[in-house]
Amino acid sequence: MLSIKDRFLRAGATGVLLGGLIASNTALAAEAAIPQQRLDAFAQAMQAQVEQGKIGGIATLVYQNGEIVQRGEYGFQDVAAEKPLAADSLYKIFSLTKLVTGTGLLHLYDQGKFQLDDPVGKYLPQLQDLQVAVAEGPDGFPVTEPAQHPITIRELMTHTAGFTYGRFSESQVDKLYVEANIQDPDTTLAVMMDKLAHIPLRQQPGTLWHYSIAVDIQARLIEVLSGMPFDAYLKQQVFEPLQMTDTDFYAPPEKAERLAVSYMPQEDGSLKPLPNDFFLSQHSFLNGGGGLISSTDDYLRFARMLLNEGELDGKRILKAETVRLMRQNQLPAGVDDIGPFFPGNQFGLNVAVVNDSQAAGYLPEGTFWWWGIQGAWAWIDPTNETIVLGMMQNTDYRLSRLIHNIASRALYAPVE
Repeated sequence: MLSIKDRFLRAGATGVLLGGLIASNTALAAEAAIPQQRLDAFAQAMQAQVEQGKIGGIATLVYQNGEIVQRGEYGFQDVAAEKPLAADSLYKIFSLTKLVTGTGLLHLYDQGKFQLDDPVGKYLPQLQDLQVAVAEGPDGFPVTEPAQHPITIRELMTHTAGFTYGRFSESQVDKLYVEANIQDPDTTLAVMMDKLAHIPLRQQPGTLWHYSIAVDIQARLIEVLSGMPFDAYLKQQVFEPLQMTDTDFYAPPEKAERLAVSYMPQEDGSLKPLPNDFFLSQHSFLNGGGGLISSTDDYLRFARMLLNEGELDGKRILKAETVRLMRQNQLPAGVDDIGPFFPGNQFGLNVAVVNDSQAAGYLPEGTFWWWGIQGAWAWIDPTNETIVLGMMQNTDYRLSRLIHNIASRALYAPVE
């Protein structure tokens, strides 16, 4: 059986470097703030991850000063079928969905539907008067005290409201999330709110950045404030205006063959494929924190809108001042960062914001960004008018973060 490396070499790298390998774009690349040799090094570093068999495939794109200056598809959409990644491959973007959900909610903010410091319980009564865990308790239920203040929408958008995910930390509250199957795909966002009404917060609101299901709560807020199902709202207010024709909560039959396979790295160095079946049909639970499927080109259009402060091709999605609010640090007083896994970063509204370039792998200060649990990432740098996208389907999130760091250093680290 051919190794991943042999399959990759036999099929041929499908990367396309616009700016260096296409002579007509040489002048453009020379003028770019990211020099051509760095774009080449970035592409080579990403290709090397595939050649070494660490991931099945990866697609990259660098957009700067109004032009695509680097683009590549390396490796496979389906390793066993030797099907290379293509420009129109689809990806499970997981938590890159959070930027889209935040944009949808801020669209309603621009309409005056709410204020950021409004209590969430004003719109979702199940989340009023929540208790907070303070110690481990008997029978699997923690000892609690009342929340010191009602959770706010700003706290939802900064992961400081006190919620959790149930799988990225260990506590009795996390176990209660698991027992409640808090993101049950066969229920709805409304049912999720009913479940949360009976589970204490993990910590007091406003005291700690803790990654959580807060963006799913934002999705339910969108439904309540707009009077529309979450998916229909995103389609009408975000996807259609931006001409994002390949972004949805599932891949329909006519697009199923374009959906990249996810791979789980094994101890022996092989990659175990995971079936795409779950992502080929619509589910009643519209996961606002991680449910979207998209393409590189679709997500580029979304990121360009944010880079351009809320507008793209004459379609305004957000007010410019709202995008600037989104990309400013919004953490409450006393919460200085977002933990050791994301050094050099603070947090805006549903996005990390770089405040220490060296600590953040040399991403430029002011870059706002996030990533998905299977590795897809988006870095939006307003100072240098740059977007860097990466798309992959790798279940080892630590490997994904290592690849992110390799990418950022190739593009931005000082030359030693």
